[in-house]
Parts: sequence; structure tokens; C-alpha cells
Amino acid sequence: MAVPKYLKRYLRVQGDEMPALCRITERISVEFDPEMELEELRRIHEASIREYRKLRESLDIEAMDSLVYADSPDRLRMYTESFLEIPKASTSLLDLKITIVGRMLRNCSCCGWNCGVNREEGEKGFCRLTDSSYYSSEFMHMGEEPELVPSHTIFFSGCVFACVYCQNWEISTCPKCGTKVEPRKLAKLIDLRRLHGAKNVNFVTPTPHTYTILKTIRETSQNNPVIWNSNMYHSPEIAEILEGVVDVYLGDFKYGNNDCARKYSKIKNYLEIVQPNFKFAYETAEVLLRHLVLPDNLECCTKPIAEWVAKNIPETRFNLMFQYMPCYRAMEYPEIARQLTAEEEEKAIEIVREAGIEDLTDRRMGCKKYP
Repeated sequence: MAVPKYLKRYLRVQGDEMPALCRITERISVEFDPEMELEELRRIHEASIREYRKLRESLDIEAMDSLVYADSPDRLRMYTESFLEIPKASTSLLDLKITIVGRMLRNCSCCGWNCGVNREEGEKGFCRLTDSSYYSSEFMHMGEEPELVPSHTIFFSGCVFACVYCQNWEISTCPKCGTKVEPRKLAKLIDLRRLHGAKNVNFVTPTPHTYTILKTIRETSQNNPVIWNSNMYHSPEIAEILEGVVDVYLGDFKYGNNDCARKYSKIKNYLEIVQPNFKFAYETAEVLLRHLVLPDNLECCTKPIAEWVAKNIPETRFNLMFQYMPCYRAMEYPEIARQLTAEEEEKAIEIVREAGIEDLTDRRMGCKKYP
């Protein structure tokens, strides 16, 4: 497998040659009262994120300057170690982000459904989650993209989609399945996995769990890249919060039109939500984009997705995935009640290459059901 063309910063963080973005954010000092109105907290966040961007830019410039030396990896590791010795802010930008998302749960607007329920009081929207989070499994995953493995992967329960072909439907349809998250305890486990060789921490189906995940990240101590393994259906407010937290968006781009999204995942306004999120992710972090090819959906989905990516977020690692299996309720939809043909696989590769995607990988692994 060729080295990714567009995940350079992530690979340096992975090797402790640069600080993870959350390690920068927690060193930005911010003064705020947790009881302030939400809009006032957001204004403080807007000002503080500008300070974060300046610091990140200066760190990136210093790192680039080090690359001219033959011993640049050693220099970068020393430089990162020195930065991480700087004490965390007593009240940081990361604390502010957590406070804002906690407030959002009272009138939930974390995802594209914008349900407006009070999850603090136990009200439930589309995802059926309250303010507690559960994960079904966590392990050192060897089946992700080569540049990610071994990946400390944490599968959260529940989902903001209702995909009829979901291969993990037992998890996605059961918000309280598995282990209840205690942020400090999970953080210790994340640090331990990193010390044992994990290249990252990989949060799967994270959107409705953003509050819990941020609290968990705050408790971690290792320099660990954060992977946001997501359907990208989060709200603009959550997108802003994730800047300075997420190193790589492992983003699913499922559909090239809203009709297929509504039919197969029961969601609304798919492109209007997902496309801006991919653009913002592209501007603020790095993107490893996944597209699961569906039978009989190459012209309506694969082609417009590839063309949009080439035009709007060209420096993206594009993973074309062929392991579709008609799981869960897929047999109720005759057009997707089968595996891909060899001809469809070859056609999909041709479509993506013709669109001008430069950093393309494909996975012909068959159906692998995650634990």
C-alpha cells in the first residue's frame, strides 16, 4: 500500500513528531463563567479559536523549518516533547468546548436532525440517547486502513442514521448496549492502548456522543491523534467545536443525492449537511474519506461524490470500499439485495480515477463484521 499523499500531519503526530490538536487546544487559556448564556460562550469560543489557529500555525511553521535537517525526526520529537511540557491552562479552550456542548444537550442540536430535546432531563430524539453514552466494544483494530492500524477503536452505541443495510445494526439500534462510559476510566484505557502501540484513538459513531468524548479526551495525557469515524451528519455548531480536537476525519460519504439518503438511511437534507461538514473538516484538519459502493448506485452516488470531492476537497485520501453485504433489512430492497459484481468494482475505480482523485486506495476485503 502506497504511503498516503495527504495525511502528513497525522503521520507526524502518530510518531510523536508533532502535538495532537487537542494538546494544543488544552494549552489555550480562556476565561468564562459556565453560567453565561450559550451565545456569549460561543462568542468567547470564536475569539479563542483565533488564538488557537495562531498557535497552531506557528507550531506548524517551526516543524516545517526542521524538515531541512537530516535529523529532522529527532528534532521534531524533541520539539514536541518540549511543547507538551508546557502546563495545560487552568481553564482552557477545551474546557469551554465541553461547557458549550453540555449546554447544547438541553436543546439538542448536535446533528442534522436538530431535535431540540432536553437530553439532560432524559428526553430522547431520533438517536434515542440521553446525556449518558455507552460503547459496545473497544479494541486494537487491525482491519482499518493501513495508515491507521493498529487503531484503538471504540464503538459507541446508537446512531443518527437508520441504514437499512447496517452491518452493525445490533449496536446502532441499541443506544444503551454495552458499557456505560466513565470519562476518566475510558481515558486511562486510551492512554494505556497508546503506550501499547496504538497509532491513534478512533471514535466510531461519535456525533451524538460529542459531550462524552470531549470529557474523555480532557482526561487523557498521551500525545494521541484523534480519529473522528463519522457519517459527517453533525451540526455546524458541532463542526466548530471539533476544530482543535480532531486530527483526522474518517468520514463516510455514503450518497451522491438526497433521495438515496432518505431511502436507505431515513435521513433528511443529506447533502446540505454533509458537504459543508466535509469542507470545514478539510479546512481545519485532515480527511480520510470512505465511500462504500452500493449495488446499482454507481451513477447516482459514486460518480457525483467523486466529482464533488475532486472539485471541492481535492487533497483528500479517498478509500473506495467494496465490502458491501446485504445485511439487516437490505433484502427488502431488491436493487441492493446482493453483493457487488466484479464489473461494478472495476467501473467504480474507473469513475473515481476519471474524476481526478489523486490519493486513491480501495479495500476488497469482503464483509468483515466488527465486534
